[in-house]
Parts: sequence; structure tokens; C-alpha cells
Amino acid sequence: MEEIQFDPGFIRHMSAFVPNIEYVYNSLAQCSNFNQKKMQFKMFYPKIQSLLKNYIGFYLGCMLWAVYIKQFDNKSIMNNLCFGGEYDEKESLGEVDFVLQYVDQLKKDVKYYTGQNFSLDSLSMDIIAAYREFLKINEGFVKTQTTNDVKIPETFKTPSNYDEIYKEIEKVCENGKLYELFPLAGKIL
Repeated sequence: MEEIQFDPGFIRHMSAFVPNIEYVYNSLAQCSNFNQKKMQFKMFYPKIQSLLKNYIGFYLGCMLWAVYIKQFDNKSIMNNLCFGGEYDEKESLGEVDFVLQYVDQLKKDVKYYTGQNFSLDSLSMDIIAAYREFLKINEGFVKTQTTNDVKIPETFKTPSNYDEIYKEIEKVCENGKLYELFPLAGKIL
């Protein structure tokens, strides 16, 4: 293996988080009364949950992929769309910060519109926090050309079985269910 892909195939299964959430709330804003908003929110809620779950799976997948490729010494990384850009911390962390803030907003909205409780499990919150740190120390990957350039947070564990990680990543890249990576979180977090 001379060169390694920056993205093993996750991105084709992603739908942009911020525009999707904005669409939901724009739709809610167009409803003229509370009952309509309530029905609209109930319709969107499973989609919001699915989007959030897949996004957290994507974050975990990115970290797992980085840990996996880091084992290969000084291999070129292909198709890093971030490479060569200017690092802007606020912009780089913008989406993950939006997700974190939205989780708090979603708790309130679920209670308001459905009367139910919503919270993310601690594993999901740990994944988001770890991904934020991972993005930050890698400065948005604007300088990442080789596997040696990838920085792994010191708090991450070194996995005992890289093949298992690779096989699971391959599987979710085929089926699009990035949340299926959750059982692997304990390998690195």
C-alpha cells in the first residue's frame, strides 16, 4: 500500500447536518399554530435522531480510520480536500460545535413538542468531545499529506486488532450505517 485514501468511503453516506437542521426549523417556522408545529416536529424527530446518530458514527469512523492508517509509516494520503487550506479553528470546529449546541436545543424541543425526554448517551457525548479534540490537534487537516502528519490524541488507546477496525469500516462504507461503528469506540476511547 503506497497511498491511503483520506476518506475510506464515509462521505458518500453523509447528508450535511447544519442545512438539514435548518430545513427542519424553517419548516416549523412556517406552521401557523402550535398543533401544526407539534405534528411537524413529531414527523421530523425520527429523521433528526437518525441524522444525529449517523453523524456521531461518522465522527467515530474518522477517528478509527486515523488510528488505523497511523500504523503505516509515512504513506501518502490521497484526496484530502482540506489540504493546503488556511486553518481557521472556529470554521474547522464549527460543525461539531453546532452539533454539541444542537443536542442541548433538541432536549428542550423534544420536551416542548412531544412531552418526552431526549438525551444522548455518554458514549455519544464522549465521541463528539473526542472528535472535537481530534479535529483541533490536526488543525482541520490542512497540513496532512502523509500518515505521519496525522495526530492522534494522547488519550486514545492503541487498538490490539487493526484488522477488526478495517473490516468494520469497510462494512459501513458499503451499507451506509456509520452508527454500526459504535461497538468499536472502546478500542480507541
